[in-house]
Amino acid sequence: MIIDTHCHIYTSEMENAEKIISEAYKNNIHLILNGTDPSSNKEILELTDKYDNVYAALGYFYTYADEITDEDIALLDRQLCNDKVVAVGEIGLDYYYTKDNKDKQKELFEKMLNLAQKHRLPVIVHSRKSIQDTYDMLKKHDVVGSLHCYQGSAEMAQEFIKLGFYIGIGGPVTYSRNKKIKKVVKTIDIDHMLVETDSPYLAPEEKREEQNTSLNLKYIIQKIADELDMKEEKVIEITTENAKKLFQI
Repeated sequence: MIIDTHCHIYTSEMENAEKIISEAYKNNIHLILNGTDPSSNKEILELTDKYDNVYAALGYFYTYADEITDEDIALLDRQLCNDKVVAVGEIGLDYYYTKDNKDKQKELFEKMLNLAQKHRLPVIVHSRKSIQDTYDMLKKHDVVGSLHCYQGSAEMAQEFIKLGFYIGIGGPVTYSRNKKIKKVVKTIDIDHMLVETDSPYLAPEEKREEQNTSLNLKYIIQKIADELDMKEEKVIEITTENAKKLFQI
């Protein structure tokens, strides 16, 4: 069993989503599909009803910080009661594209963290060019979770781990120029790592020109094993147990 802890395998993101889910099932890959808005959250819940290997992480992404209403928050609050919802996500902050709405992003992130606390669910966090603000906000809340597609330093990763967070390792670890994430992998203990694909995005080096899918987890696992001089089977065993523990799967 392997768990892809972060992916967007639903029809609004990829037309062949259900084919990919079926292929994952045949390969004993379980998927945590991450929503970003009311529409994708609804679609994910429908897929969890249909497939045994699909779990839901529901949330509102930073790109919707100026759009989410109180009604949307109330809807999400109700949806989080579903038995196959294992996390609040994808949520977080991103100052790479715009810093103009920082306050709005923080306001939405705060609401998401409050819902996670209320429902006692872990969070799946996106943080790009916003590591310190992300850390400061998480530290104020009684939540645990994962840092999706982690982009910070190895030193900062250790600080998130102290808060009870796992570090999500995906396709970028296979990129030859990405020395930063390789340092993170070598620095932190594998007991604090999760594997993910962010499908259909961030395909590993071996598949850069193709649509990313959860079947590409093998390349990420291979790279982690190489970096740690560890057998791939051991990487699978430990990261799967980490995911099962965090998300109560």
